[in-house]
Amino acid sequence: MQADLSYQIQTGENDFDEFKIIFKALNSMAQTIAMQIRELQKAQSDLSQRVSDRTAELQSANNLLQKEIEDRIRSEQARLQLEKRLLRAQKMEAIGTLAGGVAHDLNNILAGIVSYPELILLDLPEEHPLRKPLLRIQSSGERAAAIVQDLLTLSRRGVMVSKVINLNTILQNYLSSPEFQKMKSYHPNVRIEVSLQSDPGNILGSQIHLSKTIMNLLTNAAEAMPEGGRITIVTQDRYVDMPISGYDDVKEGDYVSLAVSDEGTGISKADIERIFEPFFTRKEMGRSGTGLGMSVVWGTVKDHDGYIDVQSCEGQGTTFTLYFPLSRSQLPESEPSVSIESYKGNGETILVVDDVEEQRQIATQLLQKLGYSVHDVSSGEAAVEYLHTESADLVMLDMIMPPGIGGLETYRKILALHPEQKAIIASGFSESTQVQEAQLLGAGCYIKKPYSLENIGLAVKKELNN
Repeated sequence: MQADLSYQIQTGENDFDEFKIIFKALNSMAQTIAMQIRELQKAQSDLSQRVSDRTAELQSANNLLQKEIEDRIRSEQARLQLEKRLLRAQKMEAIGTLAGGVAHDLNNILAGIVSYPELILLDLPEEHPLRKPLLRIQSSGERAAAIVQDLLTLSRRGVMVSKVINLNTILQNYLSSPEFQKMKSYHPNVRIEVSLQSDPGNILGSQIHLSKTIMNLLTNAAEAMPEGGRITIVTQDRYVDMPISGYDDVKEGDYVSLAVSDEGTGISKADIERIFEPFFTRKEMGRSGTGLGMSVVWGTVKDHDGYIDVQSCEGQGTTFTLYFPLSRSQLPESEPSVSIESYKGNGETILVVDDVEEQRQIATQLLQKLGYSVHDVSSGEAAVEYLHTESADLVMLDMIMPPGIGGLETYRKILALHPEQKAIIASGFSESTQVQEAQLLGAGCYIKKPYSLENIGLAVKKELNN
């Protein structure tokens, strides 16, 4: 019995040892599994972090790619827009060059129609039966000259931006003019609302051209409302602190703006691209002017270093906004009217230099009527040759005299002979860089063809008195 008990004890001890061995093994396995789990968790965490990092990298790369695509799209759109504007500018430049050449030739033809009636009328009594037809001829010539001026404006050769002017004054003068009353009589159901900024800034420009611009804008607005409606005119000083992107990109700066709005038929997107082209119109040609109205607006604004914005919606109306650079200069005092006696000559000698015979004859007769002694030549070379042996109190120089030397080179050669020679400049175009160079050399004022007795008389008298 004792042996059995001993065996049981020994057997229990063996079982306990086996249990301990098994427990240790199980514990070791558990530790190994726990370590493997921790390693797996760490590997999973590392993998998650790598996936997250890679996802962020891919997202960043995708964002950069998306931004690059958008930038390229915007760049392409900007390129296409710039290309469209360049083509439009080139088209206007080409048409303007053609218009300028035609206008120059027409000015030479119109000189006799405008100037000769004035000369003849000076010698006719008030009751003479020819006065009325001569006045009609003169009036027709002046209207034709106005159309030529439109062509010169279109060609960017017609505006002399030199005088300090006020946009409000120009607008108010036009609204009280017979031309505006005539326009209103054609459109009795159109009403005008005006909102002018009090005491606006001044601009540098041409009163005649800006008045014509206002007339064209208002006429265009009225004709867009055949059943009547409202035209709103607004002037204001504006500071553009960042470029405005529109029909024109308006640069940063101080401006005086003019906005003309109507409630008319509006302009389609396709037509907006062409509205400033000469002779482009949806109206019946011959009943709405010459087809140059909006082209003149474009040319005038550009000659004043300004910008144009056009906003329109078909069936809801159109707004044209013009931006003119602000000038800090003050308005000059008004000039008193002058009589013919104040610009008559006293027998001084004038040399007229012009390649067109009709222009020389007209200038000669006008100057002789004013009491000057006149000699004329047909080229710059002839003028230089004449002044080698003769003298003149004043030389009146045409600027363009093909195929020989022009007015600028002629004046340089004359100054080599007579350093103090007085001169004035005449041209069918506007004040070009050549005119300005001649004036820097000492030439006096510029006068525009076709001549009138007053403009040629005042210019000559002013230079002789200097």
